[in-house]
Amino acid sequence: MTRTLTRTIPTRISPSVALMLTLGLSLAASSASAQAVALTLESAVTRALASGPDVTTARANLQKAQANLKAVQADPTSIITTLTQAQQDVTAQTVTLDGTKLNIAQTVLGQYIGAFEAAGRVTLNASQVSLDERNLAIARARLQARVATQLDVNRAQTSLNQNRQELADARAQQPVLEAQLARTLGLPTGTDLTLTAPPAPPRPTLTLATLQSGLEKRLPSLVKAAQGVSFANLQVNIADNDYTPVRTLQDARTSLANAQRSLDDAARAANTQVRDAYRSLGDAQERVELARQSSANAQTSLTQAQARLKAGTAAAVEVQQAQVQSAQAAFAVIQAQDNLWRALAALSSASGTDVTGLVR
Repeated sequence: MTRTLTRTIPTRISPSVALMLTLGLSLAASSASAQAVALTLESAVTRALASGPDVTTARANLQKAQANLKAVQADPTSIITTLTQAQQDVTAQTVTLDGTKLNIAQTVLGQYIGAFEAAGRVTLNASQVSLDERNLAIARARLQARVATQLDVNRAQTSLNQNRQELADARAQQPVLEAQLARTLGLPTGTDLTLTAPPAPPRPTLTLATLQSGLEKRLPSLVKAAQGVSFANLQVNIADNDYTPVRTLQDARTSLANAQRSLDDAARAANTQVRDAYRSLGDAQERVELARQSSANAQTSLTQAQARLKAGTAAAVEVQQAQVQSAQAAFAVIQAQDNLWRALAALSSASGTDVTGLVR
């Protein structure tokens, strides 16, 4: 008998092939790990406030300041200036954390609304392109029937080309805006976002006077300026005696006057910013009402066009035109409400008081 011997020969893979396999596996794992995330405006802000890098850094700085204050208070050799500075640092870091939350909420809100509007713009532009295609077909049919000119066809074609370009731009912009939001929220690259329509914006009950009151305790810039005045005043009290050189006392008083001027200037600027933001909020609220009225009128026109089509006194294209106009008016309401959200976020950051109801 003839016996066949089989020998196993080890397979060797070249480094380049191994690298390609590794990259292929990595890409496959990345694709498999890509996730779909459904978000609301509130959940997006909550996620950013819970794990955003800026908020995390502000929390760490506050914890560091608190630890330093505890150590200074426990040290019997700490002098009054060191203790005061440590106390002021805790206060400043606390206010900075609150301000950072408001700023992050404003950023996330703007990105969320921008991405949501981009999706709506794609749908709206697609409807306009469909209408333009129909108008072009009608223009060509009218030209063939010799009841229209070539110029009419050219105009219809130009309108179609322009709206096709706008549709392409909207489609290209949507994933970019969604990617920006995903990065801010710390989501993996390639995450498929599903964004729920923002809720109706709240109507704040706080008056302008209330929002302007106490800014020096809420805004980080004013808190630090007020602390500068307080510390300079402490330096004056320390130098105001018969064993400190007069020149030292004079310099301390000059520093106090400069610090007070800086605080006054910062306070005036902050109050102006709050007043402007409050005025912008009022304007945004009025524009929402106007947009709603226009939308109601467009819906009435659509209803009338549908009735005329049923009665045989209107063409189908007229109904389609009314449908597009109604959709445009409804989208204008969404944009007006989104602008109101932006105004609320801007007022929150300017006043140091959350009027959006999103910051917990």
